[in-house]
Amino acid sequence: MIKGCIFDLDGVIVDTAKYHYLAWKELAESLGFAFTEKDNERLKGVSRMRSLDILLEIGGKQLDDETKLKFAENKNKKYLEYILKMTPDEILPGIINFLEDLRSKNIKIALGSASKNAMTILNQLNLTNYFNAVIDGTKVSNAKPDPEVFLKGAEALNLKPEECLVFEDAEAGIEAAINGGFKCVGIGSPENLSKANYIMSGFEDITFDKIIELI
Repeated sequence: MIKGCIFDLDGVIVDTAKYHYLAWKELAESLGFAFTEKDNERLKGVSRMRSLDILLEIGGKQLDDETKLKFAENKNKKYLEYILKMTPDEILPGIINFLEDLRSKNIKIALGSASKNAMTILNQLNLTNYFNAVIDGTKVSNAKPDPEVFLKGAEALNLKPEECLVFEDAEAGIEAAINGGFKCVGIGSPENLSKANYIMSGFEDITFDKIIELI
């Protein structure tokens, strides 16, 4: 029986992926190479430093650790500039109604995100009070597809993995859920999320009971 739901942030609750992309694109251009939206797909659900490694691999660049830290910090500053201008209008369609539906059914709610800026985003969009627990990039040491972020989310809700349903938009996140023993719902295109128990385009016109029927 599902007693809790754990949500990824980027691409599930809000579309901050576009801001990550713009910040990474600026960094790539400063290093003299192009970074496309297709390239950006490889960075979804991946930690900041691992994302930088992938970006440098795409550009055929090598940097020492100190320089990499500096570039990662600069990228994050640019990203923060974008997200601090966000408004509640940028919450993805249907999310608020779905979270309200979960609360009305006493389903516990956690966030499980690789982002170290998750609390900043939740506070900026007045979403913090919907979550019983927030596990973000400041609380985990292993990136998805390692299941650590979801296992800690379940633990924070005092639930077992099999009692939780994970919502993810990235292949690495779906794999992390499976690796942790969770059922998962993919948000987005079936092309990248085929391993999920159920795939949907978004949260409009969907209820918790309907999802439980389908998984």
